[in-house]
Amino acid sequence: MTDEAVLSLLEKRLGRRHARQRLGVEKDHEAQVFGQGINFFHIENLTIGHAVIRAVLMGTGLYWRGLRNAAKVEVRENLIDAPHLPEAFDGLSILQISDLHVDMSEGAMARLIQLLPTIPYDLCILTGDYRGNTWGPYEPSLAGMEKLCAQLKGPVYGVLGNHDTILMVPRLEEMGVRMLLNEADTIERGDERLHLAGVDDAHFYRMENIEKAADNIPHEEFSILVTHTPEIYRQAAHADFDVLISGHTHGGQICLPGGIPITLSAVLPRALGSGPWRHHDMIGYTAVGAGSSVVPVRFNCPPEVTLHRLRRRRETTVSKAPRGGSA
Repeated sequence: MTDEAVLSLLEKRLGRRHARQRLGVEKDHEAQVFGQGINFFHIENLTIGHAVIRAVLMGTGLYWRGLRNAAKVEVRENLIDAPHLPEAFDGLSILQISDLHVDMSEGAMARLIQLLPTIPYDLCILTGDYRGNTWGPYEPSLAGMEKLCAQLKGPVYGVLGNHDTILMVPRLEEMGVRMLLNEADTIERGDERLHLAGVDDAHFYRMENIEKAADNIPHEEFSILVTHTPEIYRQAAHADFDVLISGHTHGGQICLPGGIPITLSAVLPRALGSGPWRHHDMIGYTAVGAGSSVVPVRFNCPPEVTLHRLRRRRETTVSKAPRGGSA
């Protein structure tokens, strides 16, 4: 299918303005190293930087160990204690898969295809970065995603990351992934509801629209925001989301002993760089991801898929502030 044919599908799916705006921003800033997005400098767009890091690791004899580490994907469990959670959703399990970078993470993808059928969960969310590079062909990534999605059971939701082109959306949805691009879906159990909202990339392309995603969510009802990057945590908390689930940082990927990241490639407090956290009344989680970026290695930061389990804290009664109010 040509890019023009895909764009026509996107216009029907998202509306002409969003589809053409996103694609236009991509073309204007493709592979830009300086000045675009939340960060001023983007090492993932600097090709020579990839080669230098790889050469240094090979020269020190660490490269092959890091390559083996990157294939050892683990299942990490995370308990979300939420006093506002409707009783019907007590115990709901959500499998989060983030930062796959499919075409440059072969070992991790092979491990995932073996691992996924063994994990029980109620729904799955993909938090972006399906492609290895931030530019160029995306077909190899989609081919890998097709193999991966064949191992997933529905419902499956996804958002785009800063490595992804919006042209990937129609194929991903053909694979059974309901892409949330500044949109929300409602999950019902009996007469109770849970709202799952997702935003477009907020890190590089700055195409997120939290207001639009939250527009039809009643402030008193439980809501989860799915975003590639946690860097919009302040906006999300003040938009009255109960939970934010994200990825992007890779937990640093190359860390010092003790899991201390050398860099997170994100503008946020380090406490929000990986694992569970809280901002005001909003519960957050930043996954370190299953794949690898820039170079396919990991040190002191094992790759993960995350199994979130929602639990209602019955001993606590809390009234939610109106959406858009103080958090």
